[in-house]
Amino acid sequence: MKVAFLLITCAHALLHVLGFVKAFGLNPLPQLTIPISRPLGLLWLAAALLLIAYAALFALQHRTAWIVGCLAVILSQALIFYFWKDARFGTVPNVLVLAVVAVGWGQAQFAGRVQREQVLLLAGSGTSVGQTLAEDHIRHLPTPVKAWLRACGAVGREMIVNGRLTQKALIKMKPDQHEWLHATAEQYTTVAPPAFIWTVDLPLNAVMNVRGRDKFENGKGEMLIKLNSLFDIVHANGPKIDEGSLQRFLGELVWFPSLALSPNITWHEIDSLTAEATLQVQGTTGSGTFYFNPQGDFVKFVALRFQGDEADAQRKEWILTVDGYRVFHGIKIPSRLQATWKLEQGDWNWLHMEVTDVTYNLPPNKHP
Repeated sequence: MKVAFLLITCAHALLHVLGFVKAFGLNPLPQLTIPISRPLGLLWLAAALLLIAYAALFALQHRTAWIVGCLAVILSQALIFYFWKDARFGTVPNVLVLAVVAVGWGQAQFAGRVQREQVLLLAGSGTSVGQTLAEDHIRHLPTPVKAWLRACGAVGREMIVNGRLTQKALIKMKPDQHEWLHATAEQYTTVAPPAFIWTVDLPLNAVMNVRGRDKFENGKGEMLIKLNSLFDIVHANGPKIDEGSLQRFLGELVWFPSLALSPNITWHEIDSLTAEATLQVQGTTGSGTFYFNPQGDFVKFVALRFQGDEADAQRKEWILTVDGYRVFHGIKIPSRLQATWKLEQGDWNWLHMEVTDVTYNLPPNKHP
């Protein structure tokens, strides 16, 4: 589909060159019945060059492509209106280009919004970089949590105050969906204050994709999902989203081991391999249970989460299980996981995720 669009755009651009050719007498082109002056011929050439430039920038996925495309369509369509009798059919490819330009504009707006949020998130992250996580720091924690912090390699290493993860995933958006959708995602997390911003790009088919952003900050959660970066599918917030986002943040502490020491978390030891954690952030509270194996590895997280934010939404069992591990910067974390909702009609295994890269302790003034 992308190749077809590029071919149409380039062919449309070449047709604009005919106006230049006729204006400068390079070919009489009797098919074009209306006389074209040299200044207008130069405008036809300019429109052609803008369309070619747009096609190149679009192919390179450059963030400014939509601007060039918009200028190209405006100039092209103005000329088409002026020479309507001969050029009116050029409106059809212009409408197509304009539709793709609109999506590009939406993507730029969405990316700019997320980037501003990421910059503010990092600017507010803690300043304990350089402090080493020592045995004295973990003596008050439950036995399985201490064993995990030792086994993953966090003890004796620099405390983590923030981090960036990239992920790839397979997603089912509905319980009855059969095919998995491929997605890529990026997440920024801060330990103090507890917060994250997660963005996902989920292609649906050749012409449609979903862009999403989940956020937890200042004890509040927000979910934003857009079709082709333009149309809101979901824009949800409120107490149930707050609690669910907080529980998600809590479960993800296994990627940021220093978070286990947060004063916002209250731990309760259940047995030698299980511990419950309760996280409270600015009036929002949520709990979850962490399961470990005898070697100290984290293997599962279970929480009762609201499935949605509707008035009748109920808490359902949400399970995060580990399929594999990987070492990043000396710390062993669960790198392959899957998430499952336990529903009345059966299990909805909706997510298979792999962490592909991790960076810890980004400078607060670093531009994402």
